[in-house]
Amino acid sequence: MNKLRTALATAAAAALGLAALATAPAQAAALPAFLSASQMPPSSTPWTATAIFAGVPENGGVLCAPYKIPAQNTRYREFSTELDTNGVQVTTVARTEADAVKLVDTLRKALAGCGPLLEQQNPGLKAVSASHGSIAVEEGAWVYSLDTADPQIGNTDIHLFAVGRDGRTVTLVRWGQMGDLADAPLTAFRTTTKTAVNKLY
Repeated sequence: MNKLRTALATAAAAALGLAALATAPAQAAALPAFLSASQMPPSSTPWTATAIFAGVPENGGVLCAPYKIPAQNTRYREFSTELDTNGVQVTTVARTEADAVKLVDTLRKALAGCGPLLEQQNPGLKAVSASHGSIAVEEGAWVYSLDTADPQIGNTDIHLFAVGRDGRTVTLVRWGQMGDLADAPLTAFRTTTKTAVNKLY
């Protein structure tokens, strides 16, 4: 993976860092469930999934979001294929439902403004963020894309993001690969998003 994609993946893990939410007991006796590899958007090579880990990914969590999600009451699973396609799901249980609403709002604003922020931070980079609407599932889910191109390196990358909520529990799903928005499985990703939120409890 070239320097830009490495930087994006590092940030992408980073941002789900949303921290001011204090620790919280599990929303229910059971912990929130995660997507399985087979529930990611179809790919030309099979998806594999890691175990579910406590905390946030080593380098953060979600591109363009600030560090605010605490490691406590947060878990994640990473996904990959044999090609340059990867993803992650990060799920956190907030102290209160109001805190969960704030977290969703913060993530949505960060993802919507991701492109302009990346262009400011990386002169010469072309980055476009777009909203792809909401999904009627539990307390709601929202889908975004980030399309980047680096003329100096000659590569393009596309990322899809979804933020969803079920009560006090917030989940964020990211999918990414080389290419542009026309190459992205947007419809299938919306299905993945709905499944992810429905599976939480």
